[in-house]
Amino acid sequence: MGGLTFRTVCIRGSGEWNEDALIVRERDGLFGVVDGATSLVPFRAPSGETGGVLASRITAETVMGMPLGADAKAAALADMLAEANRRLAAEMAACGIDPARKEALWSAGALIVRVRPDAVDYAQAGDCMLVAGYRDGSYRVLTRDQLAAADRATLRRWAEAAASGITGRDARWQAVLPTIEAGRRLANAPGPEGYAVLNGDPAFARYVESGTINRLGLRSLLLMTDGLYVPKADPAEAFDAEETARLVGRMGLEAYAEWLVQYERSDPDCTRFPRVKRSDDKTAVLLEFPEV
Repeated sequence: MGGLTFRTVCIRGSGEWNEDALIVRERDGLFGVVDGATSLVPFRAPSGETGGVLASRITAETVMGMPLGADAKAAALADMLAEANRRLAAEMAACGIDPARKEALWSAGALIVRVRPDAVDYAQAGDCMLVAGYRDGSYRVLTRDQLAAADRATLRRWAEAAASGITGRDARWQAVLPTIEAGRRLANAPGPEGYAVLNGDPAFARYVESGTINRLGLRSLLLMTDGLYVPKADPAEAFDAEETARLVGRMGLEAYAEWLVQYERSDPDCTRFPRVKRSDDKTAVLLEFPEV
């Protein structure tokens, strides 16, 4: 890829399974991250995997296996995610999952990029983020965190539960569950708080986003799942993808991820920094471009 280098991390958080996945097709210049989300209706595969694991696995395997012509651009990447969504629907149907119950659906956010000689194409859904770094020291957030409103509502309710004296993760989870369920109903739905996510719903194809940037002055691209965000004490404060990219640029990807894990461990009961688990899964790809 003409001097392009890359580094990756894929770290299980405090849950039983790592529900993230990496996509690396170096020969084709294709890279991606996937963030699976467990259904709110309990489900386990015969070997124990959650729906979130299966959603991220199906998405990654679909993208890894689909052909990609030399002339393929952003629309082809969106088509890859749409095909993964169709395969996810078929697998859930085979397991008897009711597609009308959004809280029962396996789901995943995803981001894939394709590096070409003069441009970079991308397709995105959910809260997987893409940040470009330039040789003049500036950063540019290329994607929108489509789950920001739903996540802020969840964290606000978590903080309220803690402030009311509810202790323990399980008790707080029960307090916040109705808010999470309300957020799941916004998946692939119209309206200001709707968001795109792979969950088998055919409406996904209408909401997946894609685009193209040129490579002029481009120094790096950071692809990340939301586990890479620095947690915030104020649940109303937006997570900051540019902040993460600057920290990664300063510390290095692996060192930043390890620092973040330790930072989260300093608040094991999720009180100082409201969040629904001590440590989320962390998956990222850092692409670094040669100077031309």
